[in-house]
Amino acid sequence: MVEPLKSVCPTGAKMKLRQNKIVIRIIISLFVLYAVLHIPDSEPELLQPGDKSAFAWNSDQYWSELETRFIEAKHIGCDSLTNSINAGLLQLESMTEVLNSRAVSPESSQFQLIEQKIFDLSVLIGACSDSLTKFINAFSVLRTAVKDQSIHWNTNEQSSRDCTYRLIYGGRTAIEEIILQASNIDLPNVFIENDEPSSTPSAKILGVNIHSGDILVSRGGAPTSALIARGNDYPGNFSHIALVHVDDKSGDVSIIESHIEIGVAVANIEVYFNDKKLRVMVLRLRSDLPAIQSDPMLPHNAATYALNRALTEHISYDFTMDTEDPKRLFCSEVAFDAYRHYGVRLWSALSHISSVGVKNWLAVFGVKNFTTMEPSDLEYDPQLRVIAEWRDYETLYKDHLDNAVVDIMLESAEEGMTIDYDWHILPVARIMKGYSFVLNLFNKAGPIPKGMNATTALRNEWFSARHNATVEKLRKEANQFYQINGYVPPYWELIKMARRVFNQ
Repeated sequence: MVEPLKSVCPTGAKMKLRQNKIVIRIIISLFVLYAVLHIPDSEPELLQPGDKSAFAWNSDQYWSELETRFIEAKHIGCDSLTNSINAGLLQLESMTEVLNSRAVSPESSQFQLIEQKIFDLSVLIGACSDSLTKFINAFSVLRTAVKDQSIHWNTNEQSSRDCTYRLIYGGRTAIEEIILQASNIDLPNVFIENDEPSSTPSAKILGVNIHSGDILVSRGGAPTSALIARGNDYPGNFSHIALVHVDDKSGDVSIIESHIEIGVAVANIEVYFNDKKLRVMVLRLRSDLPAIQSDPMLPHNAATYALNRALTEHISYDFTMDTEDPKRLFCSEVAFDAYRHYGVRLWSALSHISSVGVKNWLAVFGVKNFTTMEPSDLEYDPQLRVIAEWRDYETLYKDHLDNAVVDIMLESAEEGMTIDYDWHILPVARIMKGYSFVLNLFNKAGPIPKGMNATTALRNEWFSARHNATVEKLRKEANQFYQINGYVPPYWELIKMARRVFNQ
C-alpha cells in the first residue's frame, strides 16, 4: 500500500506563507486605493468676462496727493487746523441739507462736491482727530440722505451704483483711515446712527435696541471672509448676513444664519459673537415702507418664518449662490428668503461678479451664479436704515490688512493665477470627506463641509495659507513704514506693500 505524499512544508511555514500573501494583497489593495483616490477631479470650465465691469477708483495720483496733504497737516498742528475743520464740517452739513430738501440725480455734480469735501476733511481730521466723532456723525446723516435719494433712482443702473458706492463706501473708508491714525483716541465701539421706529419685540445688545427682523451684517476673520467681501464688482467690508428673532414672550434672542460647514443654524447672541467678527452693522426695514405700514409686525413674522424653517428643516449651504432656489441657502439668502415670503424683496440692486479672474476663482469653490446678493451690497439698499455699527481699532486694522492682500491676490487672478492645492494629500482629504459624509447623515458637521469636495477643501487650505503668509509679511512691512514715517500706512500704501510682498 502506497502511503499518501506528505506536504513538504511544515504547518507553521504554510501559515506564514498564507500571511505573507494576505499582507501583499493588502499592500497592493492599499496602493490601488491610494492611486484611485489620487485621480484628480475635473477642473471647472473656464468662464468668460461678464457684460458689466468692476468699479475702479483709478485715483492713485489723488490718493498720493491726499497723503502729502495729510503729512503737511500733521506738521501744521491742531491749533492751526481747528477753524478749517469746523468750516469744512459746516459745509458738509449744508451740502447734506440740500439732499434732504429736494430730489437730486445720481449724475449731479453735487455728489462730486460732497465726495471731495469728505476726502478733504479726512486729511485734516486724520492729522487732528479731536473732531472725529463730529465727522462720523456728519457722515451718518449724509449716508441716510444718500439712501433716501436713491429711493427715486434705478438702483441697478451703473450711475446709481457708482454714486452710492463712492459716497457711502468712500465715506466709510475715509472715516476708518482716520480711526487707524487716531489709535490713541478713546472712541466708542458702537456708533448709533438711526433709531428707526419698530413695533416688533426687541432686546438690548451691545447697548443697541435690536428688534426682531433686524439684519446683522458682519465681517468674519477668515481669509475666505475677505474674499467674499472683496470679490465682486463693488468691493466692500462685509462677508456675512444673519437675521435676528426676538421672542415676544420670553425676550430670548435667536440668530438665524447659514454657515458653510453646517448650513442654516440657530444661535444665541453669545455664540454669534464668539464666532470672530471684525465688524457688525445693524440694518432695519424703514418704517415708512408700504409693506410695514400695512403690517408693522412683518419683520417679526419674517424672522419667525426663518426660525421655524431652521428648527424644522435641514437646509444645506448654497455654494452655487442661486437666489431663486430656496431649498438651499447661503447667508444672504436667509434674510432674503424670509422677507420674500412676506412680499418684501431685499437687495434692490443685485450684486455682479464680472471680472473673469474672480469668477474662475469662485467657481472652484462651487459658485455658479455671478449675479447674486453680496452681504456688502445690502448696506446700500434704500429700503433699509443703518441703525448702528460696531468696530474697534484692532479688528479694523486686521480688516484692512486682509482686504489689501485679497485685493492683490485677485489682481493675480486677473493675470491668470489659479488656486492650487497639495495633490499629495488628496487621498487623505477624500477619506476625510467620506468621514464627513457619514457625519452628515446624522446632521453633524464633518471636517469637510457638505457640498464641498475634497479638492475644493484643499484649494481652500491653499488659499488661506497663501493669504495668511502674505498678511504676516505685510504686517511687518506696515510696522516698518510706521517706524519710519510716524503714521499708519493708509490703504493705498498697504496695496503697494501687499503687491510687493506677495510677489516675493
